[in-house]
Amino acid sequence: MIATETRIRELADRAELADLVARHSLWIDEHRYDETDRLFTEDVVVTSARGEAQGIEALVDLARSNHDTYARTLHSKSNLVVDVDGDTATVRAHDIAVFVLDDKTEAIAAGIHHYRARRTERGWRFDHLVISPVALTGTLDRAR
Repeated sequence: MIATETRIRELADRAELADLVARHSLWIDEHRYDETDRLFTEDVVVTSARGEAQGIEALVDLARSNHDTYARTLHSKSNLVVDVDGDTATVRAHDIAVFVLDDKTEAIAAGIHHYRARRTERGWRFDHLVISPVALTGTLDRAR
């Protein structure tokens, strides 16, 4: 039987990691780039179809270059699978994103986010992220 303290620690870790995933969506959608160090380690490596970044500054540059051109974005993560192994963890999440081009058009993307995290002195932080695309629409007319 798992000791109560161990189980509580595991649940707290899982909750903190799930919160980081949710905050990642806010970070990109609301351009909260000044909060990058609350989510990622200094040596973070991110790989996506739109490029690769190593380090916080490069990550922010990549995010800006790919998302700041939209009028608005909305990322929704679901189906989180969190695996904690001591001071490291992995999180797998489905991501559906809406990219608003203007008041008449948008596009939809779907992908799988594979996060790797490590426990730091300031809590859990992602040190690696691979975004695997699943689908991307062309421009869609907005229904009104």
